[in-house]
Amino acid sequence: MKWIRKNFIFTLLLLLVVSSLTGCQSKEVNAVDAAKEGKTATTKITEALSQIKPQISTKVETQVAGNINLLTGMPDLTPEAIGKRPVAVMVNNVKKAFPQYGIEAADVIFEIPVEGGDTRFMALYGDYTTMPEICAIRSCRPYFPAFSEGFDAVYVNWGMMDEVRAYVNTLGLTHFEGLYNAGGLFSRDLERKAAGYALEHTGVFDATRLDDVLHENNQRTDIESDKTDTAFRFVAINEVLIPTGDTCTKVDVDFGHAEATLKYDETTKKYLKDYNGEPQIDGRTGNQLAFTNVLVLETHIQLAENGIHRDVNWHGGNGYYVSNGTMQKITWSKKNESSRLMLYDEDGNELVLNRGKSYIAVNYIGEATFE
Repeated sequence: MKWIRKNFIFTLLLLLVVSSLTGCQSKEVNAVDAAKEGKTATTKITEALSQIKPQISTKVETQVAGNINLLTGMPDLTPEAIGKRPVAVMVNNVKKAFPQYGIEAADVIFEIPVEGGDTRFMALYGDYTTMPEICAIRSCRPYFPAFSEGFDAVYVNWGMMDEVRAYVNTLGLTHFEGLYNAGGLFSRDLERKAAGYALEHTGVFDATRLDDVLHENNQRTDIESDKTDTAFRFVAINEVLIPTGDTCTKVDVDFGHAEATLKYDETTKKYLKDYNGEPQIDGRTGNQLAFTNVLVLETHIQLAENGIHRDVNWHGGNGYYVSNGTMQKITWSKKNESSRLMLYDEDGNELVLNRGKSYIAVNYIGEATFE
C-alpha cells in the first residue's frame, strides 16, 4: 500500500509540474505513460522537460527575430525601424576634423582611401529612427555609393564632383545632399567654426529629423524585398564564433598618410580603433570606437585619370576576418552596385560573423599586418 501511495503522489506531482509548464494535455499523458513504465523519478522529469525546452527556445527566437538589426544581427531595433532601410553617411576622416561625433552609433563603418593617402568613413546606421547628429559630413567618391547600394541604404553626403554626381544619378539613390540642404537636415557647427575649424570640417547632418523628412517627402523607407534578411550571415544568438586561424590581437592597416590600428580588448572582446597612433573617439560620447568584427578587404586601387583621386575596384579580392582575438583569410565579391557584399571562407563557404558592430577597411593589397 505504501508503494502504491508513493507512486500515486509522485504521478500527481509530475502532472502538476508538466501541466504548469506547458498547459498541454498531451505532455501530461506522456508523463503518465512514463510513470506506468516504472522509470525513475529523474528519468520521468527529464523526458517531460526535454519535450518542453524546444518549444520555449523557438518562442524566444520568434520574439527577437522581428527587431533584428540587419547590420549587426542584434535584437535592438525600435518598432518603427523594423523592415526599414539603413542610412549611409559620408564622414570626414582627417586629423583636422577630429573629433567627429555621431560615429560611435554607427553599426558598420567602411574606411576607404581617398586622395593624398587620407581616408573617408562611410558610416552605416541600421535604425534611422535613433540616429544622432553627425559631424563632420563630407563629399562623395563613386565607390562609396557603390557599396551603400548593396545595403539599400539612404545616402548622405556634402558635395561631389560633376562626373560623380552623374554616376550617382544613374543609381537612383534616395539621396540627401548638404550642398542643397535637402530637407533642412544640414547645418554648420558654429562652435567648431568659432574654435578655428576650417569650414569643410564643420558640416552637420541632423539625423534626428530624418524620419520626419523621409515621410514628408514620401521617400521609400521600406527595405527592398531581396534585402530583408541580415546583411551578413551571423552566428546564432547567444553563441560566439572563433575564426579558424591564427591569434590576432592587433591589426594595422596602412592607407598611406592615414594608418588605422585596431587593438583587441580581452575584457570587452572588441577591437578598439586608433588613428595614426591615437585613440579615435566620438566627440560627444568620449568613447573610443570599438568593433566586434574587423574585416580587411584587399583590392586594386590606382590613381584616377585626373591625377588626384583614386579608382577603387569594388568587385572583389582577398581579405581577412578578425574577431575574438583570432584572424582567418577570406575572399570577397560584389557583382554590381545593387548586389550584396559577399564574404567567403577559404573553402568557398559563406563567411559567418559574430553578432555586433563591424569595421571594414577596403585597401591596397598587402598593406595590412596582423599580430
